[in-house]
Amino acid sequence: MSTAFLPAVHDGLDHYMQQINRFDVLTRQQEYELAQRYRRRGDLEAAHRLICANLRFVVKIANEYRGYGFKLLDLIQEGNIGLMLAVKKYHPERGIRLISYAVWWIRAYIHNYIIRCWSLVKIGTTQAQKKLFFKLSQTRALLAGRDGREDPSLIADHLEVSDAEVEEMALRMSGRDASLNVELSEGSDYTLLDILADERGNQEEILAEKQESRVRAGQVRAALKVLNPRERRIIHERILSDAPRTLQEIADEYGISRERVRQVEANAMRKMREHLRPVAPA
Repeated sequence: MSTAFLPAVHDGLDHYMQQINRFDVLTRQQEYELAQRYRRRGDLEAAHRLICANLRFVVKIANEYRGYGFKLLDLIQEGNIGLMLAVKKYHPERGIRLISYAVWWIRAYIHNYIIRCWSLVKIGTTQAQKKLFFKLSQTRALLAGRDGREDPSLIADHLEVSDAEVEEMALRMSGRDASLNVELSEGSDYTLLDILADERGNQEEILAEKQESRVRAGQVRAALKVLNPRERRIIHERILSDAPRTLQEIADEYGISRERVRQVEANAMRKMREHLRPVAPA
């Protein structure tokens, strides 16, 4: 099915409305015949006429969701996708008009778009949460007191959910994600990204530290080679291991005293320090 009737994002709303208002509204009989042609013969031209004749209704439905802060043309485009799917699944034999059936699909696609784009964090995953998302603002305005204050318990009772669910959804809806690429002022070249502090470390210092760490590791490996196997094993178990062992554990393994293990460790460390000591110039 063609997507030529989806509004281009660069087109203005007025231009789009001029385009879709050229299509006549279908009579019940015309709609029935076109739907039968599409269902029985796969006539894409018939499907195209059904969709184009109902595009103005998508705009009307999309207008109901302008308060969520999204571009109207984006909402219309999502609603049009829902309309296309409705045409594909429509059964004219059931005696209802296409738009009466399609309105559910149109709203479903607009709802999913708003939920999906509202936040990087999923704001509604179950049908109950999605319903609460779209009903909460309307109910809060309806039940607000004369002084503008809200009663969460009254809202929860009206929506047949718990106080906690109302409070959680209200908290989620209060925090929208902000794009780092948004202009700080209209026509400005500066964005939020330009004023964020770079808290990463100096790259030259990080590189120097890595190089120094590699040099030290190489020196330690060389120093370990001057030790005998037992000294090397004790240094590794006591100092170099991610889980160092105690003097008593090593003493039990070798069958010697804790003091003897300490002496071997101290002697091995002395050998390594001597090996690592820089040679004085002649």
